[in-house]
Amino acid sequence: MKSLFGGIYKDKTVLVTGHSGFKGSWLVYWLKKMGAKVVGYSLEAPTNPNHIDLLNLDIISIIGDIRDLDKLNQTFETYKPDIVFHLAAQSLVRLSYENPIETYETNVIGTLKVFEACKKADVKAIVNITSDKAYENREWIWGYRENDPLGGYDPYSSSKGCADLLANSYRSSYFNPKEYKKTHTTLLASCRAGNVIGGGDWAKDRLITDIMLSVSSAKKVSIRNPKATRPWQHVLEPLSGYLHIGQKLLEEKVEFGEAWNFGPSDEGSITVEEVVKNVKKHWDKIEYEIKSDPNQLHEANFLKLECSKAHVLLKWRDVWDSDTTFEKTVKWYRAFYEEQKILTNDDLDEYIRDAAKKGLIWTKN
Repeated sequence: MKSLFGGIYKDKTVLVTGHSGFKGSWLVYWLKKMGAKVVGYSLEAPTNPNHIDLLNLDIISIIGDIRDLDKLNQTFETYKPDIVFHLAAQSLVRLSYENPIETYETNVIGTLKVFEACKKADVKAIVNITSDKAYENREWIWGYRENDPLGGYDPYSSSKGCADLLANSYRSSYFNPKEYKKTHTTLLASCRAGNVIGGGDWAKDRLITDIMLSVSSAKKVSIRNPKATRPWQHVLEPLSGYLHIGQKLLEEKVEFGEAWNFGPSDEGSITVEEVVKNVKKHWDKIEYEIKSDPNQLHEANFLKLECSKAHVLLKWRDVWDSDTTFEKTVKWYRAFYEEQKILTNDDLDEYIRDAAKKGLIWTKN
């Protein structure tokens, strides 16, 4: 495990903002397994149960708000991270309608303060995580490329577009690749991924979470937007991309300090109703109903990423197809609810084995 990504993370101090969230908890688990010295900085875990507490990791966990610049600066000064993975965010579309001020403050001003702390501490590498929803969605049938316009209809999507624009500005103004090793020593990349699923997500208003909570309490799940199409991928897929980008930045490969998409192959883009039918194959107790809401808030109907850049320049590929992704996800929750088992380690080990069988470059020494 410690030889993955060229062994770059062994003994590195890695700071992860948002480590108490779904994606962040999987990331710090993987980093810890690779021998990194992990520092997490986040609000308290937003749900009970939550993945980070179930993992019971031996990491430095700091409870703090990314809008608190003094606390951020103190954390950076104390632990001196080599690399920062910035995942902390208000990540729910529907909640962004209810609380747009907090959404923008967290996703834009919070990101600004993380960048300021990184600049002051002269951090070597920053991997800034935004979202596929950062793109101005025109409901195209083809995927969005890294140089397509940023935007966003709802407050969440708009805030992530703003965060990406902010990253572009900092890359030009303070972390300019042309000035690397002259006026600064920091490389900044932004990563965008689609809908990620997997065990350990209990966030409100997420499809898989809603299904698993409903079946665990013997209730029908209501599907509000059955025809919406999304690029579904296991959480480990984009994380492998983030870690690969982090490796390149730590290796001082200046050309990788750009924006990157990490999404599934075309077969991973399927409708919400198809998702429900697929997961039902792995847990026959799942029951659902289509329940349209006339007051439904706007959400994108079709959205996917074009990932040729990562395929060609990074040699990155997704490992699990959609059937495997849904099977692994459902099995994780079934094991949790029916046997009180946590399958995170099993899933990570199998994902790495399958990636090695495919010859993916990040699995090699």
